[in-house]
Amino acid sequence: MAYDNTCKYIASQNPASFVRWLLPNEKFTKVEILKTELPAEPIRADSLILLQFGNTILHLEFEKLPYSDPPIPERMLNYWVRLYGKYRCRIEQVVIFLEPTNSPLVFINRFEEANTIHSYRIMRLWEEESELFLGEPTLLPLAPLTRSNSPIELLQEVSQRIKLIEDPTQRKEILACTALMAGLLYKPNLISQLFREDNMEESSFYKHIIEKGVQRGLQQGLQQGLEQGQKQHALLQTLRLLRRRVGEIPVSTEDRICILSLSQLEELAEALLDFTSPADLTTWLQNLK
Repeated sequence: MAYDNTCKYIASQNPASFVRWLLPNEKFTKVEILKTELPAEPIRADSLILLQFGNTILHLEFEKLPYSDPPIPERMLNYWVRLYGKYRCRIEQVVIFLEPTNSPLVFINRFEEANTIHSYRIMRLWEEESELFLGEPTLLPLAPLTRSNSPIELLQEVSQRIKLIEDPTQRKEILACTALMAGLLYKPNLISQLFREDNMEESSFYKHIIEKGVQRGLQQGLQQGLEQGQKQHALLQTLRLLRRRVGEIPVSTEDRICILSLSQLEELAEALLDFTSPADLTTWLQNLK
């Protein structure tokens, strides 16, 4: 999943930001990503984010939903046993849930069976205050998923904070990561308005995600997933071109465009070249069969 790679990339850029967030009372001078090999199930090496400082390992586990096989508590116990067996040091484990859910599973923070009890921490990102994330450039991609009474205003604030990042390379990478993470909660048309795709395409990480997604789709034969990726790209491009041709588009019209099929989006991309006003777009949608 793109969010897996995005979270791992974010952590690798400035791991100290995550330690300050999750272990605010810890004193450290250096934090580094720990690369490790933990073969055999249920360890999924590509999903592990291990940060090491001093004699401590901070194990981060980002989850979109609380459902897995084997269950998360069992996996966390397995992770801890193997990590401790290899490194013999203090291990702090944190499971971070990204997408709001009413499932009671997001409140479970331990494995308990007979006389075996293993505890770990749980963070439900939608309950976290946004201020900390807005103040740390590295954490900005997670900010849209935090608590807010006005999610759209929060996303707009994140967009403005990204524009203030002085380093152009860092700004492009943070922009791409934020747009990808925001896709968990926000509609594509809103994301395309606030995070221009032409800027994202200049990000090395964005290119990596696209290439990896295509490769994975080819390798696994997931034609449907590939088509969804193509549709998402076509949608963002079409909306951007429409705004250039006819100006701002009503939200109700954008919502209708978002449900068009890939072939219909391709037809619209050709037809819009002849549009001169929003009325042309309305007429085209009304005549759509």
